[in-house]
Amino acid sequence: MTAKKPQNGKKRILLVDDNPVVREGFAQLINHEPDLVVCAQTGSPAEAAGLVKRHQPHLAIVDLSLGDTSGLTLVRDLLCREPALPILILSMHDESTYAERALRSGARGFVMKQAPVEEVMKAIHAVLSGDNYVSERIKAQMVATLVAGQKPASLLERLSDRELEVFGLIGRGKTTREIAAAIGISIKTVETYRGHIKEKIGAHNGAELGRQAAAWVAREEAPQNQPS
Repeated sequence: MTAKKPQNGKKRILLVDDNPVVREGFAQLINHEPDLVVCAQTGSPAEAAGLVKRHQPHLAIVDLSLGDTSGLTLVRDLLCREPALPILILSMHDESTYAERALRSGARGFVMKQAPVEEVMKAIHAVLSGDNYVSERIKAQMVATLVAGQKPASLLERLSDRELEVFGLIGRGKTTREIAAAIGISIKTVETYRGHIKEKIGAHNGAELGRQAAAWVAREEAPQNQPS
């Protein structure tokens, strides 16, 4: 589809976030910028690809938690369809855990929802300009890791992106069958992931895995400050 001309020279932004209040809040902030406009927004990962095709946005801003779907999975799906689409991850989740994963998935940047509005807009403009964006803290962490020649010591850093997605769903109380249906893999594959996760985080059995996963999800989804 031929891209539409920007409205009054503004860059078009697609917002994907399953919280309508948060989504509308960020839409208002973005629309307040003289060079930006939210051309479409959705809370449904299934709708996102269609909106990209219809509106031809200059940038997609994607949340990490989209119901039972990982934002990283959506990033990979969108880039399979539109390889040149710049994507910025905007999330309440800890950047120490997810920023590098977001870049590996193909996103051009990662910024936390709790960041000052000025930093969020800086991230948006950086990615629109063709640059990558992470906070100064994460940039320093990546440099330190590169110099040290080793990965951070966090247990969760040992999990692959898919294992972390399964871990999160376990923590939300999903059964093996429900996890398989949610992310489109077989029950046997989920069981294999569960085994790998238990080994990597040192859980001795399924009950301990569930407790650790639930505790992690509770920390990750604790109420955060909303943009103002």
